[in-house]
Amino acid sequence: MQPRRLIVGLGNPGKKYHETRHNIGFMVIDEIADFLSVSVDKNTFNAQIGQGSIEDIRIILAKPQSFMNLSGQPARRLADYYRIQGRDMVVIHDDIDLAFGRIKIKEKGGHGGHKGIKSLSDTFGGGEFVRVRMGVGRSDSGIEVSNYVLGKFSKQEQKELQILIQRGKDAVISILCRGTKESMNQFNIKNL
Repeated sequence: MQPRRLIVGLGNPGKKYHETRHNIGFMVIDEIADFLSVSVDKNTFNAQIGQGSIEDIRIILAKPQSFMNLSGQPARRLADYYRIQGRDMVVIHDDIDLAFGRIKIKEKGGHGGHKGIKSLSDTFGGGEFVRVRMGVGRSDSGIEVSNYVLGKFSKQEQKELQILIQRGKDAVISILCRGTKESMNQFNIKNL
């Protein structure tokens, strides 16, 4: 039987949040789905999912529909249903501690104040999963963090956003095909 991996993009459901910084995980999932010519439109366990394969690895793409701070529940139900361990999950999420355009792949670790990652860590009993941290930067005008991440990308950022999303897709595919360590060496040192 082919190995399975669960790829979870974090975000919030609904049009209101569609193009916000907090939803970059959803955007990367959609980019991977386009690349694989699959749809992420099946509603299962309060998540939108799609299935495909890369090389000989079967993957489940998931966008939890429970809002960011409850992301762990649908991800856990999917992992249990498909018999996927936490260590075989890749989570894509926004990160204000990385400058816009940076990507950082991380194995294991704490949640760093990210409520979606905290929910996943709590639900899975630890943070064994691989994270693809997508840099959205911090506000330089003193906007409160929650308003900033729930806001839309600036006009300047929008010009470069598609490149960042494509690099997020490339990072996930690299993790699946070449492993986490080699992918960290490639993606953790580059800016847009």
